[in-house]
Amino acid sequence: MATRAALRRAGAAVLEALLAAQGGCPRQVPCGCGQQAHYQERRAKQLVTVLGRVETERAYYVCPACHRGQSPRDQERDVEGTEYSPGVRRMMAVVGSETWLAQGREQRALLAGREVTAKAVERQAEALGAEIAAQEQAVIQQGLPQKLPEVGGPEIPVLYVEMDGTGVPMVASETAGRAGKPSEQARTREVKWGCVFTQTTSDAKGRAVREEGSTTYTGGIETAEASGRCICTEAYRRGWNRAQKQVVIGDGAPWIWNLVGEHFPGARQMVDLYHARQHLGELSGKLWPSDERPRWRWTRKQQKKLDGGRIGPLVRQSRSLSRAHPPAIEEVRREADYFAANAPRMRYPAFRRQHLFVGSGVVEAGCKTLVGSRLKRSGMFWGVRGAHAIIALRCNRLSGEFENYWENRRAHAA
Repeated sequence: MATRAALRRAGAAVLEALLAAQGGCPRQVPCGCGQQAHYQERRAKQLVTVLGRVETERAYYVCPACHRGQSPRDQERDVEGTEYSPGVRRMMAVVGSETWLAQGREQRALLAGREVTAKAVERQAEALGAEIAAQEQAVIQQGLPQKLPEVGGPEIPVLYVEMDGTGVPMVASETAGRAGKPSEQARTREVKWGCVFTQTTSDAKGRAVREEGSTTYTGGIETAEASGRCICTEAYRRGWNRAQKQVVIGDGAPWIWNLVGEHFPGARQMVDLYHARQHLGELSGKLWPSDERPRWRWTRKQQKKLDGGRIGPLVRQSRSLSRAHPPAIEEVRREADYFAANAPRMRYPAFRRQHLFVGSGVVEAGCKTLVGSRLKRSGMFWGVRGAHAIIALRCNRLSGEFENYWENRRAHAA
């Protein structure tokens, strides 16, 4: 560590000399207001770089029309309005996207070689996430509402889209006036998100195998309509039009199937088998709250029907229970309606014969990894803007797009 610190100091001295070796200063430069800003003086600026803290001088200009000051060198170096170099901001964004900041002190010190405050990491991670989200929205607006262009490339055997939602704890001001549990104010805001991945093969038993490294994510705290545009853009970017089989898996929430009808007409629609089983378990718990044996026996029989795709008999048998269990009549009706409405999406034997996934394990695992591990830890409460930015940053990183984004960002800055 001592050797590394010494090398950093030497590198910082070289960097400081390089920054000082700049060309001449023009007397005037263009101002954003359309006028010319005039040279005033040379001003010093402290920068925290990956090699340590350095000091540089650069020309400073003031516009006589709008009185706004600027330093073109700061713009060229991508340090306008900040004391952190792009490299340090990149490190801070990585740490801020992965670690809850109260416990990120060690990581920050190891990455940057010096102490960086938790607040600074938070601000830089959220700023970069907001840039990523804005860039994604710009791409979406270019492709919609016009039909998205077809993307060329080889055919894809099976392409999946999975969608889900999960709550993120919010500060009180972000949930004011929003309904939560009965007679309670909401304490969370829903993150709607989805993932796209491909399948090129199945195992020896005919079970679907996800293509390694093929999963990409998109999501945020936004309306169902906005979420649909995001996931649609991502699916078409990944080659939705080139997929021989197009599959959408969800948990049965109406907003998901509404989006599928709008953005993915013709896709094979499937309710996640394990969510459907969970509905059976919850219904049996209402019917026999204190008697485990009949609850287990009934659930097991109905699960065989569900797994076998025999939804009609399951619905009829469920509805017949309302007479024997009057206190649970509303739950029985609701669950029976759920299975009846989703019967075409529960043809599991047919799906298995096509060697397709029948569960949304990818989106469920991603929900824990992408959202839960960073935004739902004990004691956390978020604002919508910050949470949305961190989600965008994490989606970008877990999709393997962060390096591409950073290179493109650097190219545009240059």
